[in-house]
Amino acid sequence: MAKGHRSQIKRERNANNKDTRPSAKLSYARVSVQKACFVLDAIRGKDVKTALGIVAYNPRYASSIIEKLLKSAIANAENNNGMNVDNLFVEECYAEKGPTMKRIRPRAQGRAYRIEKRISHITVVLNER
Repeated sequence: MAKGHRSQIKRERNANNKDTRPSAKLSYARVSVQKACFVLDAIRGKDVKTALGIVAYNPRYASSIIEKLLKSAIANAENNNGMNVDNLFVEECYAEKGPTMKRIRPRAQGRAYRIEKRISHITVVLNER
């Protein structure tokens, strides 16, 4: 049986399982998961310079969001982990469903249709080759 307080035991256990890969996460992005995944699928597994080129010239709205996120992950890798930018590649990138904003659209004869404005949480994880 482990010694110490329950919170101390959890803290020690979580410290051993800490993911040290550089990453960046954007919560509550006003883009649907499906639309964000089109751009994320294009950059997954690519090196960082190629991925930045892809998102810079991609006409989709989500690409501008993901470009900022990718630059943030690169800065985290460089400053916090001391990694070389030339060796970095996009190891993981995914979008998860966030809360949905529900709005009402007036329709004919007093009816109301619901509009769902989707929100997503986007994560980019880098690694060194």
